Amino acid sequence: MCMNIKNVTVLGSGLMGNGLALVFAKDPETHVILRSRSMKSEPLAGIRSNLDMLIEKGAMTEEEAGGILSRILFTTDMERALKDADLVIECVLENMELKQNLFAEIEPLCKESCILATNTSVMSITEIAAKVKNKSRFVGAHFWNPPYLIPLVEVVKGEDTSDETMDITYEYLKKIGKKPVKCVKDVPGFIANRLQHAIWREALSIVENGIADPATVDEALRYGPGLRWPILGILENADMIGLDLSLSIQSYIVKYLEDAHEPSKLLRELVEKGELGFKTGKGYQTWTPEQIAASNKRLREYLIEVTKDLK
Repeated sequence: MCMNIKNVTVLGSGLMGNGLALVFAKDPETHVILRSRSMKSEPLAGIRSNLDMLIEKGAMTEEEAGGILSRILFTTDMERALKDADLVIECVLENMELKQNLFAEIEPLCKESCILATNTSVMSITEIAAKVKNKSRFVGAHFWNPPYLIPLVEVVKGEDTSDETMDITYEYLKKIGKKPVKCVKDVPGFIANRLQHAIWREALSIVENGIADPATVDEALRYGPGLRWPILGILENADMIGLDLSLSIQSYIVKYLEDAHEPSKLLRELVEKGELGFKTGKGYQTWTPEQIAASNKRLREYLIEVTKDLK
């Protein structure tokens, strides 16, 4: 197993692939190969656009951006992309068969010491690795979008993932400035997505039951608990108020919370009507093109500001 990761290959050059290439290339000691199925006229244009926003907001210099671009090589040649890789991470479509077949294809082309990682957000690490021969070197590394702005990476242990693979991946991610966490049991959704979807389930239940409309639910989160979460974890918050009080509150409230085991009826109805959110201009709320652009811009500017000095 390679203890010193220097060469990283990213498979897939879409939104996440471009973001991951930028993340790894920020480390002066890491060289990145971004592999795509087809050649593009300007293969690093998406990365350059992300760098320009960082420069504009004072989170990066032109010199630093130039260094990042110099450490990224774009190719369509799979063998070239893999032969020297110490770490390979895929960010292809969330399709189990596609991911399984991809790893079966690339394993023979990689060094025996190379770590194989999947960036899946919810799928079983163990199942994705089903066609891999040496499953001990297979690990989940779930980056959050946009990966060059959100520090969290969930390092997920499959049933056969070795402790060594977990430790090397975790320490490397720390070295390049991410905030990795270890998920030591392969469960759907890992850690953060399970928390996020539990909140989504309750939020939709509140709307479905006429307690508040979607905009009000978002406002309640944005200006209430959401303000605390970046600096005060929810279990830390429970310790802060006292577990006796926490138990008293839970004893009263949990029986009233949503515990549905199927997707929201409201969500299904909206999708059936083709109301898909930003994609169509209407979802839980109605969105103009200007509002969509402003929302995306506001998120990225906020993330740049709150993370640029994060150590």
